[in-house]
Amino acid sequence: MKNLGALFCMLFVFVCSQNSKAESVKTVISTANTFIKSLNTDQQRAVVIGYTKENATKWTNLPCGLQCRVGVLLGSLTDIQLQNAKAVVKAAMGTLPSKGYDQAMQILAADGFLGTGRKGYSQGNYIIAFLGKPEITGKWQLQLGGHHLAVNLTFDNGKVVSASPLFIGLEPKTWTTNGVTYAPLKANHDLLTSMLASLSDEQLESAKLASGFDDVSVGPGADGKFPATKAGLKAGSLNKHQKTLIIEAMKAWVQIADDATAKKLLASYAAEIDNTYIGYFGGPSLANKGDYIRIDGPSVWIEFICQPGAVFPAEVHYHTVYRDHIRDYGGSFSFFN
Repeated sequence: MKNLGALFCMLFVFVCSQNSKAESVKTVISTANTFIKSLNTDQQRAVVIGYTKENATKWTNLPCGLQCRVGVLLGSLTDIQLQNAKAVVKAAMGTLPSKGYDQAMQILAADGFLGTGRKGYSQGNYIIAFLGKPEITGKWQLQLGGHHLAVNLTFDNGKVVSASPLFIGLEPKTWTTNGVTYAPLKANHDLLTSMLASLSDEQLESAKLASGFDDVSVGPGADGKFPATKAGLKAGSLNKHQKTLIIEAMKAWVQIADDATAKKLLASYAAEIDNTYIGYFGGPSLANKGDYIRIDGPSVWIEFICQPGAVFPAEVHYHTVYRDHIRDYGGSFSFFN
């Protein structure tokens, strides 16, 4: 009887979890339709477009607005429309502080800070787009993008099937506005440096890559261009604590998705940890120009690099990308190296 009771409890939790996921997607669809209905005809044509490879891969980290993206600019929306647009992405993304939606909004705020007295940087220079009609049946993609941000969430028959590719960058690394200090990629940075700090000198030597990079290597326009051979230190040789630190570092990117999806993706990556590699170039503190690190698993791919400052040349700024060898764009398109 005790075993039956335990089985019932497990089944109950599973059913509740599935119902919670379904309700979460229904909320995304509901808010999406509210937003779309608030737009005029021309805006509706621009924001809901075909779910094609060309449209899905049209994203970048550059501050070029609609010249290099699809969708509608947030800056072109009325206050009510903008409120409705933010309700969509808030429903679709993670809920933790400085993760998911909160982190994305801080990236937008960084551009608002950069835009003070400078042209080309603005919170209004970001886009939102639906590739395919947001509905329970069928496959479609939600895009939120702009300078230093490219969110791509893919939905299929009422489920979130992919949270990648994701690009997150940041300049400056930290700033203060109205007495509040922001540093939306600090946790990402610190989790990676903690991961490296746990390694012995011998392990660090094994993890060091033969050459460095100017930028993330599988960024915009580089779909499917993963290295043919994994390099660095194989996590299967590490102890339990070190493996946990790698998984915790992954979490900082995966939590861009809603909480249930992030948990599911992370469980998949954790199950593959022994065949996951970590590699770095430059210094393990990730503090200087050219310092670089990546996590490369059977599925997960994460890169982080310290770039020369563009607006503040004496500083570094961050470029990062999260991809999935299998699940990018929901596995809808084929790419060849």
